[in-house]
Amino acid sequence: MAGRGRGKAVIGIVVGAIVVVGLVFGILAVTRNFGKSEREVSKESATTSLAQMVSRIAPDTAAPVRSSVEYVEEDDTTAAELPELDTNKVTVPASTALYAEIWCSPEKAGEGTDGWMRELAEQFNRAGYTVGGQSVSVQVRNVSSGLAVDYMTTGKARADAISPSNSMWVGFLEAKGVKVDVVRDRTVGNVAGALLDQEHYDALVSKYGQADLKAITEAVGAGELTMGYTNPFTSSTGLNFLVSTLLRYDRNDPLSAQAAEGFRKFQENVPFVALTTVQMRDAASRGSLNGFVTEHQLYANDPSLSRAYKFIPFGYRHDNPLVAFATTGEQQREILELFAQYCDDNGAELAERYGFNGMDSYVSELPEVDGATLVAAQKLYKQNKDTGRPVVAVFVADVSGSMDGSPMRALQQSLVNSMRYIKPDNYVGLVSYADYVTINVPVAPFDLNQQSLFKGAVESLSAGGGTATYDAITVALSLVQEQIAQHPDAKPMVFVLSDGYANTGVYDSLDQITDVVRGLKVPIYTIGYNADIDALRSISSLNEAAAIDASTDDVTYQLKNLFNANM
Repeated sequence: MAGRGRGKAVIGIVVGAIVVVGLVFGILAVTRNFGKSEREVSKESATTSLAQMVSRIAPDTAAPVRSSVEYVEEDDTTAAELPELDTNKVTVPASTALYAEIWCSPEKAGEGTDGWMRELAEQFNRAGYTVGGQSVSVQVRNVSSGLAVDYMTTGKARADAISPSNSMWVGFLEAKGVKVDVVRDRTVGNVAGALLDQEHYDALVSKYGQADLKAITEAVGAGELTMGYTNPFTSSTGLNFLVSTLLRYDRNDPLSAQAAEGFRKFQENVPFVALTTVQMRDAASRGSLNGFVTEHQLYANDPSLSRAYKFIPFGYRHDNPLVAFATTGEQQREILELFAQYCDDNGAELAERYGFNGMDSYVSELPEVDGATLVAAQKLYKQNKDTGRPVVAVFVADVSGSMDGSPMRALQQSLVNSMRYIKPDNYVGLVSYADYVTINVPVAPFDLNQQSLFKGAVESLSAGGGTATYDAITVALSLVQEQIAQHPDAKPMVFVLSDGYANTGVYDSLDQITDVVRGLKVPIYTIGYNADIDALRSISSLNEAAAIDASTDDVTYQLKNLFNANM
């Protein structure tokens, strides 16, 4: 009986010890995360999982390869970078031997309610106009405003006329030495605006007395509002927003130190600059943004936008001028004048139906700025958009067998040509993958030494084997995280260049890495080369990045725009 009693006592002591140990570890588990947000705990967990995943992948490290780096002016867009003109669709072909070609912005030359000028051009071509006894017509090509200006200023291609979204691009042409002849200051009316959900619109009015650009910039600067806008190098609305914001901080000089400092403060609370309006809308629908910028015509044509958001006009009007050039022939000028008059006489009802002319009472109160100031404003944006924070970026290059030939040549050429748009104080690395993952260039500041290593590695890439995309992304994220640990204020990002077909690897499906990607909050931009763009879009959508569908003809230009917005 005594032995049995001693046994019970021992068991009691052991059980008690287990309980105490359990309590201690339970308290440690709770207090370890005490005071941390869910996001921080999630990131901690993701970082731990990432280390385990990379150890399973076991990437190789390539021997360094160097290549000489040529100095090229960063801001000089060359004709070689631009896509061939034929990549821009002719939406209204000429119907006669004598015609004038117009490059028209997508909201007027597209399909459906984006087809105001397209439909008028089709009517004009059926109307039987003549010049000098010859039948005439117009040909409309869908070309974005920024790209049209780049074509004209580099001489890569020429039109008889362009119709950009706003007159700011006309100023760009003049600043770059292209002589213009404005046929019409306005063909159809439109306005740029910020969209805010009702809750934040009401909060803005309550605190600042009204909802306008001044209130928006103050609220964003104070961290009360999360705003998105589009790339000011390519987007008419993005450029308008940039210049309007600079003038908000210094009405007399948008390039002053005061304007730059105000913009930096504003930019600190901008999570990302979008490449497209679609990217911003998707981010807003997921709750990442409280507001974003767009044009009133798009807002008016989309019931989901007009129901969910209030439209706040800002900046300069988007009145879609029609502009000819010194190189435009006399007969083409006559055709353009006939067409402009036809639009004047017949376009009003169609404009209303297509959502244009909806805010004709809006008048900009901003002072006019010349083209040279606009060019300088883009440079100011490039220098100040990161508010002194470096970027940590890892490029992930698909070198699988399906990339052999023109996709691989395009990848190499586009990366080498686009190096000039990456600032040297950013941190850059390169990973490649086929069946296995290789770290070609470890992450380091993008100085001349790193540029030489990066260029040499890119030029030495060759295609063959399977496609371990998700393994490569995992390794790239680990390289990014190593640098973020040393530079916690840096902005992390990954760029995946691929045709999108993942078929092998330790992790062969996106589901296997989704939680880690989301937990780390690193945006993954994808650039597709004749790609399965839906697969790439699924990757980019995890953390508010963009998927670019780039053919082998225009990928260099697409990368330039991506780097100008982000690097």
